[in-house]
Amino acid sequence: MGSGTSATGGFGERLYGLRTSAGLSQEELAHAAGVSVRALSDLERGRSRGPQRRTVQALAAALGLDPAGARELEQAASLGRPRTRPRHTTAPADAEAGGSAREPAGRPGVRPAPHHSLALPRDLNDFTARDSALSRLLALVEHLDPAHPPVAVICGQPGLGKTSFAVHAAHTLASHFPDGQFAVDLRGMDPQPTLPRDALARLLRALGVADSAVPAATEDRCGLLRSVLRDRRVLLLLDNAADEDQVRPLLPGTGPSLTLVTSRHALAGLEAVYRTELALLRREEAVEMLSRIIGPERVRQEEQAAGDLTELCGHLPLAVRIAGQRLASRPGERIAKLVTQLAVHKNRLDALQAGSLQVRAAFALSYRQLSPQARIVFRRASLAAAPDFSPETAALLADLPVRQAAGYVRDLAHAGLLQPHPTADRYRFHDLLALFAAEQLDEEDEPAHIRAAQDRADRWVLRRADAAARLFGTDCHPGAPGSDPGLATAPADREQAGIWLKAERAQWAAALGRAQAADRHQQVIDVAEAMHWFSDHTQHWELWAEVFQRAVDAARALGSRRDEAVHLNYLAWACNMCLYDHAAALAAAEAALAVAREVNDQLQVGWALGHTAGALRRLGRSDESIARFREAADHLGRQTGTESRLAELTCLNMLGEQLRRAGRSEEALTIHRRSEAICQAGVPGAAHELVGLYLAATRQQIGNDLAALRRWAAAEAPLRYALTRFEAAKMPAWSEPARLDLGIALRHLGRREEAREVLTAAHDALARLNTPRRIEAAAELRKLTHPTGPASPLHTQLR
Repeated sequence: MGSGTSATGGFGERLYGLRTSAGLSQEELAHAAGVSVRALSDLERGRSRGPQRRTVQALAAALGLDPAGARELEQAASLGRPRTRPRHTTAPADAEAGGSAREPAGRPGVRPAPHHSLALPRDLNDFTARDSALSRLLALVEHLDPAHPPVAVICGQPGLGKTSFAVHAAHTLASHFPDGQFAVDLRGMDPQPTLPRDALARLLRALGVADSAVPAATEDRCGLLRSVLRDRRVLLLLDNAADEDQVRPLLPGTGPSLTLVTSRHALAGLEAVYRTELALLRREEAVEMLSRIIGPERVRQEEQAAGDLTELCGHLPLAVRIAGQRLASRPGERIAKLVTQLAVHKNRLDALQAGSLQVRAAFALSYRQLSPQARIVFRRASLAAAPDFSPETAALLADLPVRQAAGYVRDLAHAGLLQPHPTADRYRFHDLLALFAAEQLDEEDEPAHIRAAQDRADRWVLRRADAAARLFGTDCHPGAPGSDPGLATAPADREQAGIWLKAERAQWAAALGRAQAADRHQQVIDVAEAMHWFSDHTQHWELWAEVFQRAVDAARALGSRRDEAVHLNYLAWACNMCLYDHAAALAAAEAALAVAREVNDQLQVGWALGHTAGALRRLGRSDESIARFREAADHLGRQTGTESRLAELTCLNMLGEQLRRAGRSEEALTIHRRSEAICQAGVPGAAHELVGLYLAATRQQIGNDLAALRRWAAAEAPLRYALTRFEAAKMPAWSEPARLDLGIALRHLGRREEAREVLTAAHDALARLNTPRRIEAAAELRKLTHPTGPASPLHTQLR
């Protein structure tokens, strides 16, 4: 190879030109020539202008220069050497080894390293995704301020590929750091992580500091490292950090360096750092990673199985890599076969291993770092039924005070073993970590202790659920002594109660199932009864059919026929309004009617007639439905008592709705005006707020009657009234159908932009509630864009 440059320019400029022409980094040339990166950097910058002949010869050989090029380089070096040398003075040994003729001021003992002892691990050629995280690091480097050398902390749960990402980033950014890239494994998961003192010594030696010049004290080593890095463009990778105290002494004070720190812990106490918290791969990224490992052709042949495999791996990079490498080592094996093996929960962690790579082992490293009490919290939290859980639930399962359990839960999140909710004080497991926690529970906890923990949590949760749900009843008494198991944290009002019941829905529903299995039938009935009024606020939950079916079964187990009639009626409502299974609703209502008549419960007879009528209407049996609604309203009108009046209002509203559907809108309006009069007169014994909600439901019906009569202007006011009241009560299952009805009226009034806004909001909310009326909302929006003919008949979904 020739010199590649002209004979002009100083030695440093010439050396730089030769190196870049050869496509070598400073680290690569220094390693090949046997000089230190620091010494090479000084030569290129002109700080050491006249290196010794043997150093020049080593550089020329490493650059592959021909004899002429080597002579030119030597000539440029000789021009920078002193013409005379004081008598009795010899060049320092470090200069002969390739360093400058003098040690850098303030850095005694700095010498070239004979080899790079802390070289980066190899990059993975199948590394996938993380483009946005890498772009953020690149932006950090491009705007690097030497006065404040950046530190990037890469954290997250076990198996996310933190080290792989950091190594890939280091290789990608290497050209920005010509003075070297150094990687130190801090062994944060070992029983005894690397001491900062030892890590400092390794870094100093790799940077060219002689063994004899490495200070004894940690503080002095820290100071020397910062001095050495002050002028160097170096990338430090501090992998697998245990905590903040281990990392702080290793960070540069000033200089154009970048430090990447990986840790399973959040290192929240590390000041002035940039954080890169890696997330799970998206499905398409996980499939792409699998494709790079086993080849795109295999993935194309089994696209569905490949996607299913990454789902079973929880999109965790480590799990996907292990699954991929298992398949790569068995080229004849089908992806679907591994999917079948992983689909068995109890075998999944066993199947996720390939040679020395094991998902279970990665989790176990973090688990072993926990204190004994934190391990109990981790294991017992796997008993939580909900997708996420509160510190309160963790406390119940671990039998700890809430404050103490909350601290352990936060520790688990900092260790990457739990994922915190972004807005609420709740936590969840990654699917594979949940399996690991359950394994540890089975191995380490006595069955009796597990049962006791589950029972303790269930009883507490059901008592809280009962008390919270009763706040929605007509005769609630908030804060009644003994009604809640923890009065200090009990919901104070309906809003707080609703938040708790929604957040803990899976938890109390599972507890209700276990109470039934344990023959605690009366508790099942009591909780279901308490939930009755709350279910009105959340009628989009399919869960209600399960709740009321359990109560029916419990009543039958106890031989309580009245309770059976009550909960059969609730079940009929749930089948109609939540499951949209109208045949099942009709069967439940007819069973309720038979039992109610048998026990002479006239209120339940009236409700059963009404629910039967509702099911008949939805099954298309219009005439039968109208007749049964009339029978129900007449029957209830003859009864006395608050509940009978409220049931009568419901049946009248449904009767009117069915008349309107049958094209008899004037009759419907008359029926609904009758309901309005009852509401305005008041219902003795019923809370004013509750009667107000019945009035809102009635006025929604009146608005729809007027709309069906094409009296659009008159329809707007009652529909707005209903929407406002339901919104104020935070009842989306009621407010959103009312919003849709209002939007339809506005469209017919020609107020297109206002209608579009209202209908869009209604459509989006109804889609979230997963109700059939979302289809109607979409159709109404299309009519705004492509007007065609008269509006379709209005529908409402009222209890």
